[in-house]
Amino acid sequence: MKISWATATDLGRVRDQNEDSVWPSPGSGETAEPIVVAIADGMGGHAGGEIASRTAIDTAAAVGGSPLMRVQAANLAVLDAASRRPRLTGMGTTLTLLLLDPAGTAEFAHVGDSRAYLLRDGGLTRITEDHSYVAEMMAAGRMTPEEAEVHPYRSVVTRAVGLEGSVDIDTTVIDVAVGDRIMLCSDGLTNMVDDPSLALILQAGEAPAITAGRLVDAANAAGGADNVSVVVVDLV
Repeated sequence: MKISWATATDLGRVRDQNEDSVWPSPGSGETAEPIVVAIADGMGGHAGGEIASRTAIDTAAAVGGSPLMRVQAANLAVLDAASRRPRLTGMGTTLTLLLLDPAGTAEFAHVGDSRAYLLRDGGLTRITEDHSYVAEMMAAGRMTPEEAEVHPYRSVVTRAVGLEGSVDIDTTVIDVAVGDRIMLCSDGLTNMVDDPSLALILQAGEAPAITAGRLVDAANAAGGADNVSVVVVDLV
């Protein structure tokens, strides 16, 4: 089994700075070896968000170890970077990371409201849960999905990398097989394009690079209100 992948990131139609980061850097490739892919959506204003997401991505890619260990290291690296530059105090980032082994295992580690999805046999399943105010309110039965879509706090995350010395990290391990497709994305995609529409694009079966481009285009066509970043990975 081999892994075919592509990453893409775009400014969107509204923002003047891209605070998302992806790993590997935007591009595409194929490998028969285990691979780490990741996506981060920074926050903190000015240069803070961009620095937070890039620091998290670069650290998580470099340190080695399990997805959990990589996200823990990224958390400390972002916190340290902020402590060295007072203007960056309070910066943070989401981080969703996948370690994919072509032997048949996908390990995820996740903080924030970026997402991971699995497309299998035509069905799209969300692997991660959003760590956000509106997601928690919906889980508690205190808000409907329709209310969440327009709520003024819909972009507020309840967990982020780099804010404190420790962070709760969700981890998930699944078995994968030939024909599976995995997508990681920032909320710049999912706030613009609903899951059924995402499924249609992913189901088309086009190469990862083409699919990633179509997903970015769909977000921008819907308004492009935020930076949008995508990782598409196929098991072939």
